[in-house]
Amino acid sequence: MDFVLSQFLGFGGAFVALIADPWTYVYMIGSMFLGITFGALPGLTATLAVTILTGFFGNKIPLDYSLIALLGAYVGAIYGGSYPSILLNIPGTAASAATALDGHPLAKAGRGGEALGLTTTASFIGTLIGTFALLIFVGALLLISKNIASPEKALLALFGILLSGALMSEDLVIKGWIAGLIGLAMAMVGLDPLLSEPRFTFGWSYMMSGFQVVPVLMGAFAIPQIIAGMRHVKAGTLLQLSDRILPHFPTIRRYMPAIARSGVIGTGIGALPGVGEDVAGWVSYGVGKTVSKEGDKFGKGSVEGLLSSETANNACIGGALIPLLVLGIPGSPPAAALMGAFMINNVIPGPTLDPAIILRVVAILVLASFTMFLMGLFTARVFIRILRIPQTVFLPVVLILTTIGSFSVGGGINDLYLMLGVGFVAYFMNMLAFPIAPLVIGVILGGMFDEMFRRSLFLSDGDLMVFASRPGAAVLLALNAALIASQLPPVKRAFGRLRKRAA
Repeated sequence: MDFVLSQFLGFGGAFVALIADPWTYVYMIGSMFLGITFGALPGLTATLAVTILTGFFGNKIPLDYSLIALLGAYVGAIYGGSYPSILLNIPGTAASAATALDGHPLAKAGRGGEALGLTTTASFIGTLIGTFALLIFVGALLLISKNIASPEKALLALFGILLSGALMSEDLVIKGWIAGLIGLAMAMVGLDPLLSEPRFTFGWSYMMSGFQVVPVLMGAFAIPQIIAGMRHVKAGTLLQLSDRILPHFPTIRRYMPAIARSGVIGTGIGALPGVGEDVAGWVSYGVGKTVSKEGDKFGKGSVEGLLSSETANNACIGGALIPLLVLGIPGSPPAAALMGAFMINNVIPGPTLDPAIILRVVAILVLASFTMFLMGLFTARVFIRILRIPQTVFLPVVLILTTIGSFSVGGGINDLYLMLGVGFVAYFMNMLAFPIAPLVIGVILGGMFDEMFRRSLFLSDGDLMVFASRPGAAVLLALNAALIASQLPPVKRAFGRLRKRAA
């Protein structure tokens, strides 16, 4: 109890310091507007918004202001995807795909303003649920994580790559794992972290420092989105609002149990490495449809279905930051981009992270949730007008911003070559149904896995039992083995038969 009280007192001090700085509002309002715009324009994503701002701000401004801009854009983009989902029946982001199932029927019934008011309120509550879960659990988990040694860190990094590959694959899990292993191989390029010997550089001095995080992020997430958006222009009929955009508090009060359930689900899904807000939205929607007394109305304009998906995908934000801040393992693709911002500022998330930074992150998320709520209610019609901008206009602008952001970090033409090379590879991987997020997570976690795995072997004189002799390492090794085994065809068939018998 004392620990929780101290966390809230620390948060209070961080929040007061945050709102007392006038520059806070400049970065917060600007990044929130950009984030909602990126979420509202089909073809753009929250990951792309955070990645572009990482390139622009990165280490150019103090870390505190960078975090305000990046987290503001993150929260805004996840919420902004609800606008085209409701009014165009085209999800603005993958996180809002489930929102379209009930939001668009409500808009067609003349309740578009009500639907946007409900999603704004649900997103606000969901963000707060995830944020306070982050505040409560991250401090306690940091105390535990301080006892984690090299074997546990290596197995955690491997688990994050394998889990993201398994959960992000559309058809065959092996494709997700292949993408993760490609990222892991990319992380091996550059100076050996233990021996300082160059590896796989082929005499190119630029590669001595390995694959730079920001150009890789830009290439992997931005270039495929831009090419795909230009090739397949999405068109839809924009429904006009005939009612006012209001919070509808009586409706929120009626469905508060569903909102609380969805917030918990979204936070839990977010805490799984590399999963993301889209999975949180779909899982919460599926659970809501199963347990709700109005489950037969889901997909036909159900308010509960709308609230279930929107609460969960925003609660996932706080959940995704828990493994990032505690273990240095991003819980979602936008969190992976956020980790890139930490890395280029020489701040390494994990057990050694300054607790003051965590409290600052929590304070920023709370302020971002209130900013999102107010902007969602009072400037919604501005974002609705933005939906009229054709993709053929805004995607070239995004390409220019991506190029400038990638160039500004390192200041060299080689960064642009790397961004384009990774981008084209990622685009063709997308065409072949290979997920991109495991590749990026492999690049980010690969260095940690490489260094900690080999350090463990050095300290144990090459004895592989070091990964099973420690209790924590043994548990993580069992989790990795169980994850791999669960995807083997005989095991999957056996589980399928068990599910049929249980049904």
